[in-house]
Amino acid sequence: MNDLIIIGGGPAGLTAAVYAIRRRLDVLLVSKDLGGKTNFQPAVPWIEEFDKTKRLISGQEIVNRFRNELEYLDFSRKMTSVDKVIKSDGGFTVITTDGESLETRAVIVATGTNSALLGVPNERQYMMRGLYYSALSYGPLFIYRKVAVVGDGELALQATADLATIAEQVTVICQCTDPAIMEKPLGKKLLASDNVRLLRDFDVVEVLELTTEAGKFARGLRLSNPNGQLIDLEFDAVFVEKSMTANTRMVAGLVEMDEYGRIQVDSANRASLPGIFAAGDVTDSYGQQVLIAVGEGAKAALSAYEYLLTL
Repeated sequence: MNDLIIIGGGPAGLTAAVYAIRRRLDVLLVSKDLGGKTNFQPAVPWIEEFDKTKRLISGQEIVNRFRNELEYLDFSRKMTSVDKVIKSDGGFTVITTDGESLETRAVIVATGTNSALLGVPNERQYMMRGLYYSALSYGPLFIYRKVAVVGDGELALQATADLATIAEQVTVICQCTDPAIMEKPLGKKLLASDNVRLLRDFDVVEVLELTTEAGKFARGLRLSNPNGQLIDLEFDAVFVEKSMTANTRMVAGLVEMDEYGRIQVDSANRASLPGIFAAGDVTDSYGQQVLIAVGEGAKAALSAYEYLLTL
């Protein structure tokens, strides 16, 4: 039986694993990959890769250091996904998607979230190449540029607010299924902004392409207006902010979750069931950022360590 199994190999999971190893715990990280979303880095036609000699602080660089340590310690990881976590005598049983049962005294869930996609042809070809899924993370790359936000709810509203402070123009493309969203104080403020425009009841039909020396990028959208007419609009970037789905299926029914399906944790990253901890975007903690997930992973590991000392 392991002391601790960490589910998920993104920034939170990797950090938790390294901290647990340094506490001499018998730990196993279970994940289909190492690095999570940091494996997908944004490409922008007019920005070259950062010069490493400038010593810029990068979330990706920090995560890579933890990943390198886990890649070296191959006994501490199992490259597969988890199907279910079951409460058992003395701890938990973690069932992998290939049918293996792993016994552990404690669990850290660090499985992150998935972004809702546009659902149009060739979308995956342009992911992180003109088509992005987090304005909070990548918006600063597009200062004084023309951008679009596709989405209806609070996520799109917040993304628009973030982008409106730096972009030349922000075009919001939505079905507006909940008109009341724009009646909120932030919605009213954005509608009154000179650099924000709202296209109601428009559908995204296709992603338009721009070919440069650096390769192919998304550089606009083909839209269908309420009358079914097609129009082409050019943007420097498109941010898809439709919804986020927390990857919590494996602990459904075991721990308390919020209205968005994220695991509710306290200040020490403890979930509602003793012995289960959670860190990163999969929780209801504030801020979906790499460096925040790194800190949450460290806290979860230390919290799990203290819990295991009492057993």
